[in-house]
Amino acid sequence: MLAAVELRSEPVSAEFATNEARWAAVVARDPAADGVFYYSVRSTGVYCRPSCASRPARRENVEFHADRAAAEAAGFRACKRCRPDAAPLAQRQATAVAKACRLIEEAEELPSLDTLASAAGLSRFHFHRVFRAVTGVTPKAYATAHRNRRVQAELKRGGSVTNAIYDAGFNSSARFYATAANVLGMNPSEFRAGAPGTEIRFAVAQCSLGSILVAASGKGVCAILLGDDPDALARDLQDRFPKAMLIGGDATFEQWVARIVGFVEAPRMGLDLPLDIRGTAFQQRVWQALREIPAGSTASYSDIAARIGAPKAVRAVAQACAANALAVAIPCHRVVRNDQSLCGYRWGVERKRALLDREKQ
Repeated sequence: MLAAVELRSEPVSAEFATNEARWAAVVARDPAADGVFYYSVRSTGVYCRPSCASRPARRENVEFHADRAAAEAAGFRACKRCRPDAAPLAQRQATAVAKACRLIEEAEELPSLDTLASAAGLSRFHFHRVFRAVTGVTPKAYATAHRNRRVQAELKRGGSVTNAIYDAGFNSSARFYATAANVLGMNPSEFRAGAPGTEIRFAVAQCSLGSILVAASGKGVCAILLGDDPDALARDLQDRFPKAMLIGGDATFEQWVARIVGFVEAPRMGLDLPLDIRGTAFQQRVWQALREIPAGSTASYSDIAARIGAPKAVRAVAQACAANALAVAIPCHRVVRNDQSLCGYRWGVERKRALLDREKQ
């Protein structure tokens, strides 16, 4: 769940090869230039990162340096605001959040917000804001998701349900059972045994994009899978529900399949079917944001991260899109790169392009 913070491994100097380009980066406070060069100000005697938020200096007072050592050798001291002699802010924040995540994962009970903030070296309010920006969720939601993963792992080991619940950190079984259906998609005993006896109806049909498998539990459609090989789609479904009772769809279910195929061919007609959506709290926030993108429109991963209040969790948003098992119903095909180019799609970029073209017609 913790989103990795992308850092430059090597400076890309060609982009800022001239003093004019460097000065433009300083004026724009361009974070992309951080680590590529530093600038010093003769009137103050300090050197800064290009993204420093200090009051802009006069151009005639500014000199550029290839690295910190060159700036310090010239007699300048580090700016106390942008701290060019320390790790980049994003890296410091990611390190602090990672430490807090380890505390959450290793604790029997969720540490208080004050304890986590103190360990991260931040104020209570600032820590909460930084944690959510980096991971995409609040500390409490992160702890809940971690406990859910632990209980799933314990149940898969085959132990008793009660021991699994308490070993995962739940103080009472009642608290877990209150949310078990959303967390597991079924009751704990069924999950531990691989959903034995759970009826999942499915059918494979053909559409213009190839084979399409539609599956539904008693709650609603739980999988819409696209591909070229019907057998591979069926195996994928079996892997998801290894001990469920997979049965062919009846006449009513065939009507659902027909509606979904029709939706693939004409996306603007909409799809009004119940969905059985299973995922972490963060994934469900991402998937809800995807469902709010109008047909014929697109959004970038950065856009989605901003919409869910986690602007730095771009990589985690991409992972949530990749985990989506409800093609077209949760329209992850509407997510593109910042430059509007198409990127990876679980069911193939060509299918993604075809779906977007149809929606724009």
